[in-house]
Amino acid sequence: MKTFMENESTIQRKWYVVDAEGKTLGRLATVVASVLKGKHKPTYTPHVDSGDYVIVINAEKIKLTGNKWNDKIYYKHSGYESGLTETPAKELVVKKPTDLVEKAVKGMIPHTSLGRDMFRKLFVYAGPEHKHQAQQPESLEV
Repeated sequence: MKTFMENESTIQRKWYVVDAEGKTLGRLATVVASVLKGKHKPTYTPHVDSGDYVIVINAEKIKLTGNKWNDKIYYKHSGYESGLTETPAKELVVKKPTDLVEKAVKGMIPHTSLGRDMFRKLFVYAGPEHKHQAQQPESLEV
């Protein structure tokens, strides 16, 4: 018996919507990353982007445990000398509420061209509304 290898012609993609309200960031990100990779499917093939599309709503109402709102710091560098910028999670959720979820998920998918293709299937919205009703997304529980 031959091992099944999925390819572009055999992929069946679905759309899922996840409500992040009251959910813990890391636990939500692991489920979303797994769906983006396609690991929830029996036809999972590691070298093929067989994952589904994921819409995350209410990203501004995400939950962090412990004292992470103050202690968790996100860094970015401009490339210039002394160009390091530190932003605590509390400030980041006010400025860009979708970035918390995007950064958490991006760190959990491969850091390759395949991972970039997977990441393009993630759509994060701060509020409860999204513009993908035409795709008829199914609800995904975390």
